[in-house]
Amino acid sequence: RGPLGMTVNSFSSVSLDPALVLWSPARKSARFPAFEASSHFAIHVLAADQRPLAEHFARRGDFTGIPFEPGLGDAPLLDGALTRLECLHAVHYDGGDHLIVVGEVLRITEEEHPPLLFYRGSFRTLV
Repeated sequence: RGPLGMTVNSFSSVSLDPALVLWSPARKSARFPAFEASSHFAIHVLAADQRPLAEHFARRGDFTGIPFEPGLGDAPLLDGALTRLECLHAVHYDGGDHLIVVGEVLRITEEEHPPLLFYRGSFRTLV
């Protein structure tokens, strides 16, 4: 089936030592089974000029026509992101209609770009 992506509105830091983050995919998503079963995943904090990527992955999960490189565990990595967190799928918990996924951050890469923000239902930029 190939790599999949998903736009999410938030993720959260859980611990600094070890570095742990969490996010919560919806069980009703067609991409849910792939993320539930994955051994690794990557979280991208997108740059302001990457709005088309956020919109693409909000609608579709495929990487058709989108350049990426394989990261740890073959998780797809996008170029130009403000931050990329490569994570091991450490554990997950039932969260009702969502799954609470906790990832151990294995590698972080950062670049200097203005961030893409989503606030009150629309994309924003810092002025």
